[in-house]
Amino acid sequence: MKQWLFSLFFALSAVASPAFAQSSAHQHEAAGDLVAADAKAFEKLKTLAGSWVGQLTTTPAVPDVTGSFVQLSLQVTSRGHALAHEMSVSGLPDHPLTMFYLDGGRMTLTHYCDAGNRPRMVGKMSPDGKTLEFDFVDLSGSNDRGHMHRAVFTFIDDNHHTEEWTYLMPGNKPMRAHVDLQRTNFEGTATR
Repeated sequence: MKQWLFSLFFALSAVASPAFAQSSAHQHEAAGDLVAADAKAFEKLKTLAGSWVGQLTTTPAVPDVTGSFVQLSLQVTSRGHALAHEMSVSGLPDHPLTMFYLDGGRMTLTHYCDAGNRPRMVGKMSPDGKTLEFDFVDLSGSNDRGHMHRAVFTFIDDNHHTEEWTYLMPGNKPMRAHVDLQRTNFEGTATR
């Protein structure tokens, strides 16, 4: 009887092993597809290198900010491995900096916020290649004043894109900032 059970176990193991190996191969292949998709998204994001201007609106409206003029600089740096995003809002002294990069093949950003913290987000490109959405992963630094929680880039054409940034204020109350941007010059994706 024991030998029969052992034979049955061995037969089932022999049948199951190729199925598990095939499942593992499909998982590895799917992970490779995600890495390739994120690399493609990063290359698309780098096409935004240059100077941009636009108008900022916020929801809810922030009196000293809504309607402000925005200047934006995007620069490919670190031999093409990073994209620096610096935004200047008229009337505000700070210029938040965001770095975009591939981390283990994942499209990632770190936002160096004027709130004194550094949220990290992971991005995903829409199937049509027109929208790149970043969602919150984790935070370094204090969350006493809230943190940037989400970013959405919409590619309209080579000289026009929009950005929407969602900030979670204390108590997890969202504030959205939307910027409609026009290119003023093109820097290309030359490595630095």
